[in-house]
Amino acid sequence: MLRPRHRNGADSGWPAANLARPPGGERAELRYADVTDPVSLAEEGFRGERFDAVVSCLASRTGAPDDAWAIDHRAHLNALEAAQAVGVGHFVLLSAICVQKPLLAFQRAKLAFEAALIASGLRYSIVRPTAFFKSLSGQIERVRRGKPFLMFGDGALTACKPISDDDLADYIARCLDDGACWNRVLPIGGPGPAITPREQGERLFALLGRPARLQSVPVALLDGIVGGLSILGRVSPALARKAELAKIGRYYATESMLVLDAATGRYDAAATPSTGTRTLFDFYADVIAGAPAPELGDHAVFAQRARRA
Repeated sequence: MLRPRHRNGADSGWPAANLARPPGGERAELRYADVTDPVSLAEEGFRGERFDAVVSCLASRTGAPDDAWAIDHRAHLNALEAAQAVGVGHFVLLSAICVQKPLLAFQRAKLAFEAALIASGLRYSIVRPTAFFKSLSGQIERVRRGKPFLMFGDGALTACKPISDDDLADYIARCLDDGACWNRVLPIGGPGPAITPREQGERLFALLGRPARLQSVPVALLDGIVGGLSILGRVSPALARKAELAKIGRYYATESMLVLDAATGRYDAAATPSTGTRTLFDFYADVIAGAPAPELGDHAVFAQRARRA
């Protein structure tokens, strides 16, 4: 298990026993290494041994430029170089579908590593998923408390095909053995049609048995925040960082997480492949019925905005 920061996996509620002995019965060994340190990666991670494949789900926590280039790019280069040194034959990379339209630092960092991986000569599978359930769950508690569901514009500016963690994990595992996934960039979404934020809000209220209450937030508000922070960020590194985070928020408020048609510049739901069986609305129903809500962590930006509204 390769980590960019302090070891906290087995000590923070992860089922370490299950990880150590997977369903097939063969024992798995957990190793902890710092992917920002090539020496740690080589000596504590690979230890000079040969592995068939590397599967990387590394991503920067915030998407801020320094974090993005350190993790999404440099740390991945470290992993790629260490893998090549011990003869790994296949590198499976979890990327993101939003790199199709790279307006942000973390998207450019991800694309730079994708290019390095493709040029490396290793067999690769680059998986670009759409939205995760976690990132679309920030308003469940807000709606349950009787407050309106917040959406940008009319709630139909964007759409996505959300994918569950389990369905995405199955797809990533398939990349190891399915030759159709080799040496390809693979956009992937979950089952069913694309869903807009308005539809997410309407379904949440329907699952609670209440009339829908939707509140529009103008995109111009985000534009003002981005513009103001960008100006102030010229003299303050802290505000420059906040400006980048505001740009990320605006991006997700106005860009769909679907395949982008390069010829038309439009997002195409029909061209976005689907996999799995679990829908976002299945997830909403389970959480409303009492299943644990996910820890939002750095996905909590919209939830924090919602609490202030």
